[in-house]
Amino acid sequence: MTQLSHRLPEGAYSTLNPTLPHGPPERLRILSYNIQGGIATSRYRHYVTRSWKHFLPDSRRQGNLDRMGSRIFGYDFVGLQEADAGSFRTGFINQVEYLAYKADFPYWYFQTNRNMGRFAQHSNGILSRYRPIGVDEHRLPGVIPGRGALHIRYGSERETLHVVLVHMALGRRARMQQMDFLAELANAHRHVIVMGDLNCRSDSPELKRLCRRTDLLEPLHGMHTYPSWQPRRNIDHILVSSSLVVDEARVLDFPLSDHLPIATELVLPPGLREAFAAGASAPVGTA
Repeated sequence: MTQLSHRLPEGAYSTLNPTLPHGPPERLRILSYNIQGGIATSRYRHYVTRSWKHFLPDSRRQGNLDRMGSRIFGYDFVGLQEADAGSFRTGFINQVEYLAYKADFPYWYFQTNRNMGRFAQHSNGILSRYRPIGVDEHRLPGVIPGRGALHIRYGSERETLHVVLVHMALGRRARMQQMDFLAELANAHRHVIVMGDLNCRSDSPELKRLCRRTDLLEPLHGMHTYPSWQPRRNIDHILVSSSLVVDEARVLDFPLSDHLPIATELVLPPGLREAFAAGASAPVGTA
């Protein structure tokens, strides 16, 4: 298990005057979104006619990010996949930081999984309204490198919410290995959220394997997110531990990428609510 632990700097705000939550939360609103590098794709033919946008700057990309920022405002955690951490194709704009600023998120963090220097910085990212107590980066197994899991922790050392953001491989064999990795990680903790583009359906052998080996549950099956203009596949997921009560789960009609975002609202148990309050004033580190 490859793990990189990070200490977050004090006052690591993404905006000059961030809107901070008041008091511990009773509910959390969570969103997972594959933003495809900020590229607007609304037809299959765009994968060919707009393929140049994966390599070259596009003046309309920033406007699309602005629209994404207005849609994700109001959520507590947003997990981003296929973000770019700042390269030639994005005008050297870190898209995770940019969306944090646009949607007024106080805390943000990114994990670059495929570093292609100035040309591309393929990354996962988290936007958060609550202060984390630590962040770990994990490298997911697979023949082809470049897949990772971003593990963010909230609360206190005694009562901790573990949020794991992933973008999994295209091949089933690699996904099976990655699911085993996630099972080991999830089984080490009580309160866990796993979200992201898992590249497999709810009824796939690999996702069934993960849920069978862990306490993780999918609140609602068959929520189709891909392709965004005619959703037929449910490959984006938010899985939660049985200790977390899900009040709502749905797909949002925000066709700004080739994926639609998926959202969940859940109720925190009392112990976690108190831990969030304690964690908000604790030093940020690698607890």
